[in-house]
Amino acid sequence: MKLITEASAEKLRGGFYTPSVIADFILKWAFTGAENVDILEPSCGDGIFLSQIRNNGFQFKSLKAIELDPTEYEKASALKSENTTIINYDFLEYCNKTNEKFDIIIGNPPYIRYQFFDKEQQTEAEKIFKSAKLKFSKLTNIWVSFVIGSSLLLKEEGKIGFVLPAEILQVSYAKELRNFLANFYNKISIISFEKLVFPNIQQEVVLLLCEKNNTQQHSINHVELKDANDLLKFDLPRLENNRKHIDFNNNKWTFYFLEQEEINFLENVALKYNIPLIKNFANVEVGITTGANNFFTINKDTVKDFGLEEYALPLVGRSVQVNSLIFSEADWIENVNNDSKAYLVSFPSKTLKQLNGAKQYIKFGESLDIHKGYKTGIRDFWYVVPSLKKSDALFVRRNHKYPKLVINEASAYTTDTMHRVYIHSKVNKDSFVASYYNSLTFAFTEVCGRSHGGGVLELMPNEVESVLLPYHKNNHELIEKIDDMIRNKEDIEQILKITNKIILKENFGMSDYEISIAHSIWKKLMNRRINRN
Repeated sequence: MKLITEASAEKLRGGFYTPSVIADFILKWAFTGAENVDILEPSCGDGIFLSQIRNNGFQFKSLKAIELDPTEYEKASALKSENTTIINYDFLEYCNKTNEKFDIIIGNPPYIRYQFFDKEQQTEAEKIFKSAKLKFSKLTNIWVSFVIGSSLLLKEEGKIGFVLPAEILQVSYAKELRNFLANFYNKISIISFEKLVFPNIQQEVVLLLCEKNNTQQHSINHVELKDANDLLKFDLPRLENNRKHIDFNNNKWTFYFLEQEEINFLENVALKYNIPLIKNFANVEVGITTGANNFFTINKDTVKDFGLEEYALPLVGRSVQVNSLIFSEADWIENVNNDSKAYLVSFPSKTLKQLNGAKQYIKFGESLDIHKGYKTGIRDFWYVVPSLKKSDALFVRRNHKYPKLVINEASAYTTDTMHRVYIHSKVNKDSFVASYYNSLTFAFTEVCGRSHGGGVLELMPNEVESVLLPYHKNNHELIEKIDDMIRNKEDIEQILKITNKIILKENFGMSDYEISIAHSIWKKLMNRRINRN
């Protein structure tokens, strides 16, 4: 995977290449049943696919390989063989200009954020989306354009096989791509791995294998292997087992890690039991974006040393500071006494005119170049933090075993490590938060969220709002019990045994078997994610 996160020349070129075992497998799948074929590799890098095609004696009519980087192009050119053309060119531009069509397109496209595209690449990427009649987003990564562009270059029947970041399954900016692939291809297979294929980076990858065969059927399949070496003994007919119908209304492919019975349950449970979404009861938005949490979040000693009492607001800034269902003023005071960063420093614009501790602290920040940061640098006064609003509840943005929803009894501010939850005026706050703690809702947090390297589950505000919430006004009676159990560090499984019975069975009439399915879905997706760590 060519991982690019910063603007250095090295990272803009990319540096993580496809293991030969993966290249071999993709080629074996692509060439099965193929004869006299035209092949394209849109980003050939140092030539691992070219090398494996030659080493394995695959027969083809023509092979075209494209590589933008001159150094990599030179490496790949040394592998040129009969009926092979290797060009030093930008694939995105090539895609928009060519009339050529291919039977097989394979490779490991680059992984570059939009802001690091060249201007010409940005223009060409947008053209590709337009050709596919898709909406372009500036959050889009370049590999998305490679997959869409490659698909447009296939013949009426053909295959693509790519090594891609696992975020294709779940991130919002790939939603357009998922919808496109689901409609464009007749068969989609996803192969994922329990262990990281590239151990030097925290980037989970999958193999995306798509086939266009001119039928009206659309199916998808997911297979998970321990690691890339399992591909050596993988029997290709397994890809035809356990195929699932594509749900064109579902915008995340994490769904398909489940069995068909589990998928059917998730598709139907909301309608069957009339279960609403979180957004029916609350609005969710990101926490306060300070632009420099290390400067704007402070402990009691910093408040005292600089005399910042006038500007220090109560804060809960980290998930470890919340070990309960209810975050009370007593909890906040405990964090203060534990020397946590339990204050948010907030200055008015007039502070610079005053020769006091506040001005000294601002000067201290400038000595650290805090004012030159991206977020701070675009403000009229870099030290004035915007959007200072408190919320009714807090939703932890990144989580381990399960995402926490917490009542903000202390009226504390929070940074963007948590989301602010504003509960509608006619909704009982305790009932709302208590209703969240059940296996069905937890299952939907896994489906709606996305996982990161290290097993972290993250949900953005719109994803939180899309989670099912079996709200019942009487659930407020559970609030103290759940709070006590969390404070006493009791296992969440024990909490769910109590809450599932009341929230799902008694209030909504779900059967024990249905509750067990919901719980199994949550455990399966959660364990799969955590085992990445």
